[in-house]
Amino acid sequence: MIRRRALPAALAAAAAMALVAGCSGASLGSDAATSGGPIHIGLMWPQTGVYKTVGDDFARGWQLYLDTHDGKLGGHEIKTTVVDEGDGKQTARTGIKKLIEQDKVSVVVGTISSDAVQEVQPAATEAKIPFVATGGRPDNLKDLAYTWHTSWQNRDAGAAIADYIRANVKGPVYVIGPDYKGGWDQIAGFVDPFVAGGGKLANPDGKATFTPFPTTTNFLPYLNAIPAEAKAVFAFYGGANAIDFVKSYAQAGLPAKVPLYAGGFTVEGAVLTAQGSAADGIYSSLNYAPDLDNPANRSFATAFQRKYDGIPDLYNVTAYDAALVLDGAIAAAGPNPTSASINAAIGKLGRLDSPRGQWRYGEQHAPIQPWYLRQVRLDGRGRANVVVQTLTTLGK
Repeated sequence: MIRRRALPAALAAAAAMALVAGCSGASLGSDAATSGGPIHIGLMWPQTGVYKTVGDDFARGWQLYLDTHDGKLGGHEIKTTVVDEGDGKQTARTGIKKLIEQDKVSVVVGTISSDAVQEVQPAATEAKIPFVATGGRPDNLKDLAYTWHTSWQNRDAGAAIADYIRANVKGPVYVIGPDYKGGWDQIAGFVDPFVAGGGKLANPDGKATFTPFPTTTNFLPYLNAIPAEAKAVFAFYGGANAIDFVKSYAQAGLPAKVPLYAGGFTVEGAVLTAQGSAADGIYSSLNYAPDLDNPANRSFATAFQRKYDGIPDLYNVTAYDAALVLDGAIAAAGPNPTSASINAAIGKLGRLDSPRGQWRYGEQHAPIQPWYLRQVRLDGRGRANVVVQTLTTLGK
C-alpha cells in the first residue's frame, strides 16, 4: 500500500530540494560530434490529430529534463529535429524516413501510438539507430535489439487491473475500446486474464466492443447498448477520444449506475482537465501518479510546477525518462560513441531513479515497474489521479 500524498504538499515540502543531477561523459562519435558539433536526436511527437495533447505533454517532459541539466545529455550539447507523428501510419512513415535519410540523426525518440511504432521501429532497426520509445509497445514487434521503451507494453495497463476488478465487481463487465492495434492490445490485456480468472463479459456476444478510430466522437450509441446486467465498464481511450468518451459516459447518466474502470491513459494529463467533473470517481491503472512519494518525483514535480504551473502526468515522465536514459548512455558510451555504442550502453544501464519510482530494463527492453490503482479526486488545487494502492509489478 502506498501512502497518498497530495501534490501541492509534496511540492511545498520539496521546494528547497536540488533538482536531479545530470550525468557527464565523453563526446559522440558522429561526424558532427567529433568536429565539435551537437548530438543530433530525432523527436517524433504527435503535433496534429487525436493525440496532439499527448505530444504536447511529451515535449514538456523532454524539455524539462534538458532545462534541469544545462541543456545537455551525457555532458554534450544536442540538436533536435521534430517531426509529426499524426494519426495512423503514413505520417509516421514519412517522418522516420526524413529523420534517417535526410537529417541523419543518431537516435530517435518518441511516438505514442502503436501504428507509429510499427513504422518507426523496423526502420530504426534496419538503420541500426537506437529508438527510445515513449508510448505504447504493441505485442507483435520483431527484433528488439535497437528498441527501448521508457513507457509500457500495451497489454500492461489492462492486465494490471484485471484481478482487482474481478475481485471487487460482483457481476459481468462491459468492455469497450478503439478499433486499432493499440486498442486491441490494451483491451486484450484486460480481457485475457479477467476471463481466465473466472470473470464474465457483459457484451452481448461475449467479445469486447470496438469503435472506429480515430473518427468516433459520439459514443452515446455504444453506451446506450450496454446491457442492464453489466455491473461495471472497462475502457481504454486516449487523447481527444478519451475526452469525448468520458463526457458521453457522464451524459448518459452511467457513473451512478455502472462504475467506470479504465486503462489510466483515459484520464491522464490534459484530457483529465478537459473532462472536468465527468471524470470524478473513475478508477484507473497506470505506472505513474503525481502524488508518488519518492525523492525523484518530489524534485521532478517541483521543477514541473515551476516551469509549467501544472500537475505532471505519465507522458511528461516517459519523455523525461527518455532523456534520462540517453544522458546515462551517452556518458557511458566511451570516448567516441556511435549509435551502436550508445545502444549497447543503454542495455547496460542499471536501475534508473525515475519520478515513477526506480525501474530497470527487462529482457524485452521495456521497464520492469510497479502499476498503481488510482482514482480521480479533487486534490489540492484541482482534479488528480490519486494513488489508492499498488496493484502489481509487471515486466520481464
